[in-house]
Amino acid sequence: MKCPFCSHEELKVIDSRDAQDVNAIRRRRECLSCLRRFTTFETVELTLQVHKRDGRYEDYQQQKLINGLDAACRHTTISHEQVIAIAARISNDLLQQQVRIISTKELGEIMMKYLQELDPIAYIRFACVYRRFKDFGELKEAMDSIECKQK
Repeated sequence: MKCPFCSHEELKVIDSRDAQDVNAIRRRRECLSCLRRFTTFETVELTLQVHKRDGRYEDYQQQKLINGLDAACRHTTISHEQVIAIAARISNDLLQQQVRIISTKELGEIMMKYLQELDPIAYIRFACVYRRFKDFGELKEAMDSIECKQK
């Protein structure tokens, strides 16, 4: 690793802590050349393939998960920090299951489960894109299912 300020390669770790919300280790580092400090996060990289609807395979990218959740949660009560925490929990669940391939259908269902627990509007927004509703009837069924679970 290089210093982001001066590109020097000799660094000292000052402090290490678990960053539980993002399933990572937070390290405070100091450059031995310019003496500036910065923070890094170390996460476990999933070696997981996502099987797309069109038949392609793609490497799992947690950032894509965060982007999808962020879009659904925009202008709701769910904060960006909560979105990151959800993505970390999903990644951790997949890591624990030790799966090598997951379909976008399975991944979408997992994401919708977490969204449904947090915010019905975010759930419906995500479901509209993910399930590709063809008419208002399908949308109404999804909305009715939320109402039944909330009662």
